Amino acid sequence: MKKKSAAGFIALVSGFIFTGCASSTSDIAAVSGFQPEKYMGVWYEIVRLPHYFERDLDYVQAEYTLKPDGMIQVVNSGSRNGEKQRIVGKVKLKNPKARPLTGELRVSFFGPFYSDYRIIELAPDHSYAVVTGSNRNYLWILSRRPVMAKDQLEMILERLKKLGFETDRLEYPRQTLPDTPAR
Repeated sequence: MKKKSAAGFIALVSGFIFTGCASSTSDIAAVSGFQPEKYMGVWYEIVRLPHYFERDLDYVQAEYTLKPDGMIQVVNSGSRNGEKQRIVGKVKLKNPKARPLTGELRVSFFGPFYSDYRIIELAPDHSYAVVTGSNRNYLWILSRRPVMAKDQLEMILERLKKLGFETDRLEYPRQTLPDTPAR
């Protein structure tokens, strides 16, 4: 990957750090009974609220790997104008001693700077997750597959609208490459 591309992709994740003055998500409970080992693996970005750092980014994936020390490595990747981009970050539990564990995490792509990563909905079979930050300016719907059933997605979007997210502003990045069949 070219350095120019890496710098652009670094900008992609910088939005986690600068969250602005939007409505807090503290009134929305993170999932309870979170099991980090079940969250590991590849997630595909199905829907997102728009941000400059993800502008024109398609085929977005996040791959989580549990490390022996309890930290989690995340590799975010995507493609902008046919150019692949990738960045590696680290994730930790926000409250590692809480029982049961909650889906409140902290993510860092820039040294000691961490931002909120809150899983507010997680399918029992871990087939999809809904993630936000510390405010309603950040929202992602992730899936284990690059496509999601329309009726399932519509139900999730209706719940998010009731929670105060601006669902009319959502973006739907491409996930299936033209020469690659959907899984």
